[in-house]
Amino acid sequence: MNKRLLARMHILLFLLCLGSALSAQKRTITGKVTDAKDGTPLAGVSVQPKGSPKNGVVTGSDGSYSLSVDANTKTLLFSFIGYGTLESPIEGGPINIALTAGTSSLNEVVVIGYGTVRKKDLTGAVAIVSEKDFQKGSITTPEQMIAGKLPGVSIISNSGQPGAGSTIRIRGGSSLNASNDPLIVIDGVPMTTEVLAGQTSTIAGASNPLSFINPNDIESFTVLKDASASAIYGTRAANGVILITTKKGRGGALKVSLSSVNSIATLPKEVSVLSPAQFRAVVNANGTAAQKAMLGGANTNWQDQIYQDGVGTNNNVSVTGGIKGLPYRLSVGYQDQNGILKTDNLQRTSAALNLNPVLFDKHLKVDLHLQGSIETARFGNTAAIGGATSFDPTQPVYTKSNRFGGYYEWLDPSSATGLVNLAGRNPLGLLEEHFNKGTPQRSIGNIQLDYSFHFLPELHANLNAGYDISTGKGSTFIPDSAAEAYIAGGTGGSNNPYKVTNTNTLFEFYLSYAKELKAMKSHFDVLAGYSYNNYLSKIYYYPSYYASGAKVPNSDPAFSFDKPEHTLLSYFGRANYSFEDKYLLTATIRRDGSSRFGPTNKYGNFPSVALAWRIKSESFLRNVDGVSDLKLRAGYGITGQQDGFDNYLYMSTYTLSNPNASYQFANSYYQGYRPGGYNPSIKWEQTATSNLGLDYGFLDGRITGSVDFYYKKTTNLLVNIPQPAGSNFSAFITANVGEMNNKGVEFNINLQPIRTKDLTWDVGFNVTYNKNKITRLTLVPNDTSFIGFQNGSIAGGIGGQFALINAVGGTKNTFYLYRQVYNTSGQPIEGVFVDKNGDGIINQQDLYKSKPADPQAFLGFSTNVTYRRFNAGFVLRASLGNYNYNNIFSQTGTLNQILGNSVLYNASSNYLATHFKGGNAQELLSDYYIQNASFLRMDNINVGYNVGTIYHTHTNLRLNAGVQNVFVITKYTGLDPEIAAGTNTLGNPGIDNNLYPRPRTYFLGLNLDF
Repeated sequence: MNKRLLARMHILLFLLCLGSALSAQKRTITGKVTDAKDGTPLAGVSVQPKGSPKNGVVTGSDGSYSLSVDANTKTLLFSFIGYGTLESPIEGGPINIALTAGTSSLNEVVVIGYGTVRKKDLTGAVAIVSEKDFQKGSITTPEQMIAGKLPGVSIISNSGQPGAGSTIRIRGGSSLNASNDPLIVIDGVPMTTEVLAGQTSTIAGASNPLSFINPNDIESFTVLKDASASAIYGTRAANGVILITTKKGRGGALKVSLSSVNSIATLPKEVSVLSPAQFRAVVNANGTAAQKAMLGGANTNWQDQIYQDGVGTNNNVSVTGGIKGLPYRLSVGYQDQNGILKTDNLQRTSAALNLNPVLFDKHLKVDLHLQGSIETARFGNTAAIGGATSFDPTQPVYTKSNRFGGYYEWLDPSSATGLVNLAGRNPLGLLEEHFNKGTPQRSIGNIQLDYSFHFLPELHANLNAGYDISTGKGSTFIPDSAAEAYIAGGTGGSNNPYKVTNTNTLFEFYLSYAKELKAMKSHFDVLAGYSYNNYLSKIYYYPSYYASGAKVPNSDPAFSFDKPEHTLLSYFGRANYSFEDKYLLTATIRRDGSSRFGPTNKYGNFPSVALAWRIKSESFLRNVDGVSDLKLRAGYGITGQQDGFDNYLYMSTYTLSNPNASYQFANSYYQGYRPGGYNPSIKWEQTATSNLGLDYGFLDGRITGSVDFYYKKTTNLLVNIPQPAGSNFSAFITANVGEMNNKGVEFNINLQPIRTKDLTWDVGFNVTYNKNKITRLTLVPNDTSFIGFQNGSIAGGIGGQFALINAVGGTKNTFYLYRQVYNTSGQPIEGVFVDKNGDGIINQQDLYKSKPADPQAFLGFSTNVTYRRFNAGFVLRASLGNYNYNNIFSQTGTLNQILGNSVLYNASSNYLATHFKGGNAQELLSDYYIQNASFLRMDNINVGYNVGTIYHTHTNLRLNAGVQNVFVITKYTGLDPEIAAGTNTLGNPGIDNNLYPRPRTYFLGLNLDF
C-alpha cells in the first residue's frame, strides 16, 4: 500500500477517534422548572453546571431549558430570585425541578428608594411580599393582597363596597390631624393621594384611588418602615413608604396567560333589630292609641330587602415575550363586581404595557411603564343601610299607588309634599331611585433611563420622567317621583354633575457610582439626585339642575372652576459602604422645598444613618451550617409630613361670599370677598425614628425572620387650635403644636417544616405591639389646664357630640365618656353615672379617659401546603386591645327611638336588654356602649390543583377555589369589630355607625398558560 495513503488513513482514523472521544465528553441535559406551590412554569431561572457558572443558561417562558455539559459534571445549580438556589444531581433523562419559595434568598435583589440592593445588604427595617405570597381570591384593590402578611403594617378595608379603600397604618401612624397614610410609589412614580382635614380624598366618581391599579399586574410590595429606609423620601415619609413593582417583560418566546376568577358575595351577618312581633309588642305595651294605629299588617325584614348576593367576575390576559431584544409585557383586564347592597356595581377595564430593552451594548437600560384604567360605577345609596335598621318592620315594601315610585312612604295629606316631614324614607326606594354614577379614568406611567458610561461602567446616570393623571366625573340623579327628592325641601328632583382632574408630574435625575475595592476588602456605592414633583387639580363647579335638566334659579356658582396647585423640589443623596461583606453602613439625606410653606419654612433637611453587622460572616459562624443568616441592624433618621391641610395657609387668602351674604348698593346686590385665617409660621411635622433589629435564618433558610424594636417621636404636630377673638381672620387655624410618640416591637418568622420532593409546608407568623402616647398639645409645656382635643362624632344627639379625645398622657383616639352605674343584678341604671369629682352634678367634669379605639397589638398567620399537584392554604389576622363605641345601640336602642317621633321607628335589639327610655343627651356618652372589639378573622382559605398540560398541547391549566372573610371570632356584639378611621359614615375610628357590611365571598378561578 502506498505509504502516503496509509499515513493519511491513520490520520483520518485518529481524528475520528478524537471526535468520538470529544463527543463522548459532552452531553445535553433538558428539563423544566416549575413553582412547587402551584406548578407554574418559572421563566428566567438560572441553570448552571456546578463549578462552571459561565456555561449556564436561563429557562424559557415555559420553564424549559437545554444545557450542554461536560461528561464529568455531576450536579446542576438552579437559582431564581425569591426561591434561592437548589442543587440537583445529573442522573440521566430530563431533570424537572420544582423550586420552593422560602429557601435561602439573601442574594435576592430588593427594590428600595432610588435603586435596588441585595437583601442581605439591607440596613433598615424593610419588608417584602412577592406575588407567590399574595392573598388569593376576588381582589378588587391591591393593598388587600398583603393584609396580615407584614409585621408593623395594618390594613383594614373601609367597607364591603366593591373597590372600597383601606386604612393603612405603618407602626401606628405619626399624626393627629394631618395624614397618617403612607406614601405609595408605583414603579418610581409617587401616587397622588391628596389629604385634607386628615382624610384621604378620593378621585371623584371612585371609592378608592388604588382601585384603578389592577392587582394582577403587581409583582411585589416593598414596605420601608423605619426612617433609615424611608428618609430618602423626606417630607412624605413620616408614615412609611410602600413601593409597588409591576410585572415586566422577561424576553424569550411568546407566552400568553389567561386568568378568570368568578365569585359570589353574600351578607354574613345582619344588624340585630326588633322583629315585627317584638316591635308590635313594644308599641302595644307602651304606645298611645294613635301610635298603635300606625302599626301595619306586614312583616318586613328591611335588611333582606336592600341586600343581595353580589355576583362578580375578574378576567385578565397577559402577553409576554421579546422581539429582537425588546422584552415586553402587555396585559388587559376586566372586572365586573356587584355589591351586596342593591344597585351597587363597579366595572373596571384596565391595560398595562411594560417595555424593558437594553441598548448600546447593554449600557442603556430602558424601563417604560404605562397603565390606565376606566371605571364605570354606580354607588348604592348608603343611607339605605341605616334606614333598613330603623324603618317600621310592620309596613309593606310597596303600595298600590304609583306615587313616589310605588314604594311605601309615611304620608301626610296636610303636608305640601304629601309626606310626613322628617320621617325616614323607604330603604329600598332610597336605593332604586337614587342614581349616583361615576366614570373616572386614571393613567400612571413613566420612562426610566439608566445609562452606564462606556468609559466608566461603574458610573450610572438615571433619568425618571413620570405622570399620574386622573379625571373623575359623574352625576347624582334623583327623579322627581322619588321621596328622597322631597327631603331637600322641594319637587323636581335633581341632576347634579361633578368633575375633577388631577395631574401629578414628576422629573427626577440622579447619578450613582459603585466600586469594589478588593485591596481594602470594601465595597461602596453612592448616589446624588434632584426631584421635581408638581400637583395640579382642576375642580369644576356647576349650577344645580332639576331632574328634567332645567337649571335651578340663582344656583350659578361664583367660579366655573378652581385650580389648586403645589410643588415639591428636592435634592437627595445616599451612600452605602461595606467592609469585608459583614460591616455595613448606609447614610441618606434629603432636602425638600414645598410651596405650601412660607419663605422662612420652605425647606427642610431629612437625614438618616444605619449600621448593620452580618454576624454570620464572622469566622466563628461562617462554617456553622445550622445558621444561614444572622444580622444586627441599628438606624436613626428624621422624616416629615406635609399632607393633611390646605395649600398656602402661611398667607391670608380671600374667598368670594355666597349669594346669601351679598351687600346691597342702590337696587343691586354685590358679593364681597372675605379673608381666611392664616399662620405664617406653619411648617411640616417632623418624626424622628430609632430602630434596632435582628434578621435571622437557620437550617438553610428553612427558618427565617426578624425582630425589630422602634421608637418614633413626632414633633410640631399639625393641629387646629382656637384663636383669641380679633387676633386672626378665623376662630381656628392650623398650627404646629404638640408632640407624640410611638414605641413598639415587631416579630416575624417564616418556617418550612416539611420540604420534600412531593410535599412542602410553609408557615408564616408575625406580631406587632405598638404603644402610642401624646406628650404635649399646647405651646406652653406642661399646661394642665387644657383637657385635650375632642373628636369622634357620634349620631343621635342634638348638636355635635364626641366620644373620643386626644389628650396629653394618653393614646390618640381614647374614648372620653361617663362611667355607667349598674344595679346589683348587673343591669345599667339609665341616666346614672359616676360623679367623678363629687360635686353632686353630672357634667363635662365627670367624663373620664377610657379605652383606646386603636389596637395595641395585631397579628398575622398564613400557611400553605403543597402535595404534588395540590395546594391549600389560609390566612388569619388578629387585633388585640381595640374597643368600639356601638353607636347603633346608643342611637336606636331606646323606647324614645320607637315612639318619640312623628312616626314609628324600629330599634336595636339592645333595647330588650336595657329597656332604656332615651331622650337624655348624656346617655349617649355612657361607657356602657364601649365594647371589646379584639378579634380573630380568617381572611382567606383556598385550595388549588395544577391539571398540567391539556389536550396534548403546551397549554397548562391550574384551578383554584376558596372563601374570603370566612369567619370572625370576637366578643363584640355589633356587625363587625373592624372599625377603622375610614370605615363608617362619620369617618371616625372605633365608632360603629351603619357600616357597609364586608361580604363573605366564594370564588372559583382558573389560569391558562400558553
